[in-house]
Parts: sequence; structure tokens; C-alpha cells
Amino acid sequence: MGLKEAAIYLDNQFNTYYAGQTVNGRIEYVFDSPKKVRGVHVKFKGEAHTEWSESKQEEDAEGKTQSTDTLHTGNEEYFQISYYLLGSSSGNEIEIPAGKQVYNFTCALPPVLPSSFEGQYGFVRYTVKVTLDRPWKFDQETKMAFTVINALDLNLNPSYREPIHFQMEKTFCCFCCASPPLSVDVRAPVSGYCPGQVIPITIDIENKSNVQLHLVKVFLRKVVTYRATSPSTVTKKAKDVILTIQEGPAPAGSTKHWNISMEVPPIPPSNLVNCNIIDLDYDLKVECVVPTTHINMKDRKYITIGTVPLVGMAGQAVPQPSAPTMPSDGQPSPTQPAVLPVTPGQPAQPGNTAGGWALPGQPAQPPPYQSLYPTLTEPVYKVSPYQARTIQDRGESSEMGIAGPPRFAPFYPTYAAVQPPPLPQ
Repeated sequence: MGLKEAAIYLDNQFNTYYAGQTVNGRIEYVFDSPKKVRGVHVKFKGEAHTEWSESKQEEDAEGKTQSTDTLHTGNEEYFQISYYLLGSSSGNEIEIPAGKQVYNFTCALPPVLPSSFEGQYGFVRYTVKVTLDRPWKFDQETKMAFTVINALDLNLNPSYREPIHFQMEKTFCCFCCASPPLSVDVRAPVSGYCPGQVIPITIDIENKSNVQLHLVKVFLRKVVTYRATSPSTVTKKAKDVILTIQEGPAPAGSTKHWNISMEVPPIPPSNLVNCNIIDLDYDLKVECVVPTTHINMKDRKYITIGTVPLVGMAGQAVPQPSAPTMPSDGQPSPTQPAVLPVTPGQPAQPGNTAGGWALPGQPAQPPPYQSLYPTLTEPVYKVSPYQARTIQDRGESSEMGIAGPPRFAPFYPTYAAVQPPPLPQ
């Protein structure tokens, strides 16, 4: 065999980078005997993929029911960078001596990329694959996924400071006379939050009706639209409940005031900027549960999950970034997403060691927006509850080594220490 071990290491303990930063890493091989190779090759790839199958029941000429399965897929590639760390595809064979051999690699990420996302019917994923190119034999491949974050600064769009307000009212008809109404008022102070933050929710109930309100349920939901382009263009919408909290009851004739809170888990930021086959939104849904003889009241409002929390109180000046993002024609567009530009000089040059946050013990490279908000605490990176089933693509060998955890899950920045602004009085 010859190859005993192969491991990939990146220069950042969470394997997490912002778009525009540089990924530096190395592959470490251990050979138990000298090995002839054409070379060692690295390939970086950023891509999105969607996939699901649908079965259709149809009757054939004999009246028998036939089931046909259609696989719907979509693909989008953001970048692919590949080169040889040693040797070349056409050069002479090289003998690698026995023992431990280390080869370094580097890749400057493009400045605008959608954030890493792992979902039920699709993903946005960034990988590095190192191949031992062996003449006349199977290549030996080692692959690893890493996280890329596209900064979504909640301070750049004033609408994220707007409160969320649900006003729901219902009158119940009993024997043809309407009762006085049940009124439910649900508020949250702002509509933009980061993972780790607590969403404080107030619920006020005035139940003048003669019907008990059993429960008020509040759901934080992830709403994903997946788009496939082959064999035809179709979309699939998936709504997942991330968190549910509930309070109750509010008996007939009662008035209630409840304060509840939801801690946002490490979930990917809203709006997968630049991804055309997956749309990611979040909403808050409120449902008021009444006796089964009546219909529950429901409503929903969008909420934005970012990577930079709101800083400063409402009404205070917020620092403006010195270089807003410009489209290629040089004109700022009113629909530009709230994505922070990487300040000049941020992307590290290939060959230098400043990509991402260095390993523990080395000074960390701060996120690209840290200098704008000197009082903002550093985020804590936490692993997402959403995992990849596998990072092996179709057509890749089942013999390929997977570096890192067996089931990849992205890391996202969390800000438990940062309180959202209070409700306007």
C-alpha cells in the first residue's frame, strides 16, 4: 500500500473563513515505503447543489397504475481553483521518500460568496481535496469541507431595527350573537438578530370573550426554497420549526401579560447572497389555540438572521462603513444586500500565514467588520445543528478519505453577550 496516513489541517481551529479571506493549510502524509507519484494536487471548490425525487402515479393503457420517479437537480459553481503542490500532470515520476511528508497549500476566497448551508434538499458547500496522483494506479484522495461566511451586518439596513408586532383579534359566535373580542398582542423589539442572541417577546392578552384561550404558541421557522433546473425548472419549499415556545391559558374574561424569550441557535444567516438555487428566509409564526369548535388564529412575520448584531440604541448614530459595496458599473444599487465589504488589505496574500483565525495560541485574524464596531465583543463560533449526510460527490471514489468529522456541519458566529435593543417605549 505505501500510504499509512493522510490528514488535512487548516490554519483556523473552526475551519471557518469569511468570503475574501485566505485559506491556508497543509496535507500530512505518512508513507511506510518510498512511493512513485506524478505529483500531489489540490482542488478548492465552492458550489451549491439541490436534489430531490418525486414519484408520479399514472395509469398505463391496461389500466394498471405505474409509478415513475423523477430526480430533480440544480447546480451552481462559485469558484474552482486547482494546482499541483508537487510535480505536474505531464512531468516525470517523482519518488516520495518513506516517513512523514507535509505539503502546504493556499487559496484566496472570492470576496462575495453565499454562506455555507446544509439543508434537506440542497447545500452550499466549500471543500478542499488533495490527490496523490499515481501513474497506472488509482489516485489516493483526501477531502475536507470548511465553512465560509458572507457577513450580513444588521446595522447596514434600517429595516432590521424595526420592531415586530402582531395584532390579532377574534370574536366568537355563540348561538348567533357575537361575544366581545379576544385580543392578542405579540411584540419583539427588532426584526434582526444573530445566533446566540435572545429574542425577547412580550405577549399581552385581553380576553373579553366567553371562550378560553388555551395557548399562545410562537415558532421560529426556517423557510427554504430549493430550485432545480434539470430535467425542468421546479421549486420545492420546506418550512422547518427551529424553536417553539408557548404560554397559556388565558381564561374567558382574563387579562394576561407574559414575557418569553427564544435563544437563536447557530443557524446560517438569511439571504444566501449570490446563490440562485436556494433561498433562505426565517419567520416568526404565532398561533393562538382555542377550543376545537373554533378556528385558531395564526399570523407570521419575517425575521432576519445576521452575522453582525445591532449595536447602539435606536436613535444613536451607527458607524457607516467607509467603502460600501459597489456593483461592477460603479453605481450603488438600492437593492444591494446588507453585506459588509472586506476592507482593503484584508485578504491575505498567498504564501503568508494570515488566512482566517490562526490555530489556538496564535493571534486570531478578526472578522472583516470588527474594526467598525470597537465595542463589539468577538463572536464565539458554534457548530450548526444542520449536518451534511456526506461530502462525497457523485462520481467520487468510496475509497476517498474524509478529513475532519465524518458528518460535516458548518460553524456560525454567535453573540450571546450582545443584548438586542429594547422595545421602543
